[in-house]
Amino acid sequence: MSAQPPPPFSNTPVAPDSLPDIWTLQTSAVSPRYRQLNLTTVAVIFSGLLVIITGFRFQPWFGLTAELQAAYPRACMLLAAVGLVWFVYHFFADLRVRYALREQDLVLHKGLIFKSISCQPILRIQHIELKRGPLERLAGLASLQVFSAGGAGHTFEIPGLPVARAQQLRQFILSHKELDAK
Repeated sequence: MSAQPPPPFSNTPVAPDSLPDIWTLQTSAVSPRYRQLNLTTVAVIFSGLLVIITGFRFQPWFGLTAELQAAYPRACMLLAAVGLVWFVYHFFADLRVRYALREQDLVLHKGLIFKSISCQPILRIQHIELKRGPLERLAGLASLQVFSAGGAGHTFEIPGLPVARAQQLRQFILSHKELDAK
């Protein structure tokens, strides 16, 4: 039986105008519960910090110096301002987290001010994990962490996926990562 010779090497140029535009790729949004979870977390954290500062300011066990009493309104305003900025950021940025799964790759769009696109070929995925913290479990969400072959950490993470969808994506990638590229 004779072995067939390998196909001849080919390196045909590709015209840049014929390439698809990755910014116009049809993507799917993450769960709206992801946004609600982030907004609630920000509100609870900063409300809690304001309650702690207020409790410290008005506690009856020991007196505060005049400097600490004068710093109280400024500290409250600073916390409220930082909390408001963080809240507004999540209000708009969480809507921009989108993903797409194609035959050969997984794409993640994110960012409000600094927009980014991460694209991972399925053949280069070493492994993929579902991550669920206590708040994510409470909201019924999961994050899908994608690890690239040869990388120390995860290449990217798709947050805010319903658990069933995250499991479907993981299973699709695991069952298709062994397929040859077309």
